[in-house]
Amino acid sequence: MNNTLNEKSLISIIMNCYNGETYLSESIKSVLSQTYKNWELIFWDNQSQDESVKIFNTYNDKRFKLFNAEKHTILYEARNLAIQKTSGELIAFLDTDDIWLPDKLSKQVVLFKDEEVALVYGNFWILNNDLIFKKKIFCRKKLPTGNVLKSILSNYNVGLSTIIIKKKKIKNIQNVFNTKYDLISDFDFVINFSINNNFQCIQKPVAYIRVHEKSLSHIFVDQLIFQFKEWYIFAQSNCDLSTHKELK
Repeated sequence: MNNTLNEKSLISIIMNCYNGETYLSESIKSVLSQTYKNWELIFWDNQSQDESVKIFNTYNDKRFKLFNAEKHTILYEARNLAIQKTSGELIAFLDTDDIWLPDKLSKQVVLFKDEEVALVYGNFWILNNDLIFKKKIFCRKKLPTGNVLKSILSNYNVGLSTIIIKKKKIKNIQNVFNTKYDLISDFDFVINFSINNNFQCIQKPVAYIRVHEKSLSHIFVDQLIFQFKEWYIFAQSNCDLSTHKELK
């Protein structure tokens, strides 16, 4: 095992924000409630026009680090910029409308004791404020671990707000997410990252991922479909992916 990476390693939490005031306090409180305490919160404000920064600044914690974007960018360019501010050996993501369960980080970080593990994700609850039944589990079947490429090509089941990545396994820290895909770049990253890296998973939910009418996937549904089609065409020319029957 690498001596610099253990159950006490620093986790850099990326929270990208653009007009996220509605649920922001809930998300921040879920970070503060973590039983694992060795983390930093990289809050990247993408020139919000609401009270997001004001809300963030009400919290007095030396682990909180605010970065104001010089100009507004697409989400995944903002994610790339935020990642460049990280100091941790591990990188986690939490969207401003999602919530972590208190033991999320503590359960996941121990799985990195296995040097072969490059990414740890988890099951999650889908939270929908518009339904009578507001909460349902995302996946009732066992989630894949190890070499997961074939499984997630067939049935993608990785929520961004659940993942932690081993930083040293990222080939290009300046450009983690492909900004060509401004709606599905996390999907693109996870698929490509799984080609040469092993994943581990917490089978029980570690987060609540919120679905609502203001989420980008709802607002830009036609663009979302177009990007998936574009990605599918490109993937067929990728020798690491094209051999899989799931893409045929």
